[in-house]
Amino acid sequence: MDIRSQKEHPVILLVEDNPDDQELTIEAFRECRIANEIIIANDGEEALDYLFGTGPHAGRDITRLPQLVLLDLKLPKIDGIEVLSRIRSHPVTRLLPVVILTSSLEERDLVESYRLGANSYVRKPVDFVEFLDAARQLGLYWLVLNRAPTVAPPESGG
Repeated sequence: MDIRSQKEHPVILLVEDNPDDQELTIEAFRECRIANEIIIANDGEEALDYLFGTGPHAGRDITRLPQLVLLDLKLPKIDGIEVLSRIRSHPVTRLLPVVILTSSLEERDLVESYRLGANSYVRKPVDFVEFLDAARQLGLYWLVLNRAPTVAPPESGG
């Protein structure tokens, strides 16, 4: 990856196991002219390896965080709830914006996602036009309007 392009267009980490939903998300962002590079993690384990520089991503500078994580809940290996829990429990990723992007209608998934610190919970529209509008709104808010810290602040001694 070109470091300059990451500075100009920070990375979005898309954690999604369904290839159709991956393509739909990429196409929707492209249609909305969202130029950020999208890194795809096909399961929860791959997402955590990317974020924490382990496994195939060993040695990756973990202080270079994605600008946004789009996280599905129903994932193989490690589910999205556990991924979110680990993101929020690590000092480097604690403040990373995480948007749950799921087809789940389960109230417990919604409640647990917010309890663990999700920034937003968006139900995936089935229709492409609705999905395009949702992607446009997500991109506008999280990638243009929202300001997030670049790294987690140091722990205060107490």
